[in-house]
Amino acid sequence: MHISEGILSAPVLVAGASLTATAVGYGLKKMAYKQMPKVAILSSVFFVASLIHVPIGPSSVHLILNGIIGLLLGWAAFPAILVALAFQAILFQFGGPTTLGVNTFTMAFPAIICFYLFNRGIKGKNNFFALTLAFICGFLSVLLSGIMVATALVFTGELFMQVAKLILIAHLPVMILEGVLTVFCVGFLRKVRPEILDLDA
Repeated sequence: MHISEGILSAPVLVAGASLTATAVGYGLKKMAYKQMPKVAILSSVFFVASLIHVPIGPSSVHLILNGIIGLLLGWAAFPAILVALAFQAILFQFGGPTTLGVNTFTMAFPAIICFYLFNRGIKGKNNFFALTLAFICGFLSVLLSGIMVATALVFTGELFMQVAKLILIAHLPVMILEGVLTVFCVGFLRKVRPEILDLDA
């Protein structure tokens, strides 16, 4: 869901960079030292998962995994996603330096929303309810990212209205796939390492 260079207007770029800088600062402040290996691993997972992408106009379709990253990292999702996107921009020209703030915010902020909505529920005793919430988390995280990318494009100009709609429609299969992947991840962690899911706001 990377937005390419030279697409967004200056106000959108500045707003995205400002919001991301603030959120990354807060995420680093909240991140415990013992959490750093988990942040590094999930940043690497995000980097690899979103390498395979299909271009759609000024954006692209690919796995994001921001739902499960949000559940496992909370606010540390911001620095984790920022680092992964920065390396993708440098090594593969996915996105770029001017769109790094917007791209980070559109992927990391939905992760934070999902953390607050679903973190407690997925740790409950009812396994079916927890896995249902996990699916909704994965689905919703991509939906919110798609809406935010579409909003950034629309605020840039009405010419991107049709592209914004196309991006949302094209991500429907990704939403379902991410929901299923989140179910498998949460189900596995609930059985094997439930302590990983214990993360305070």
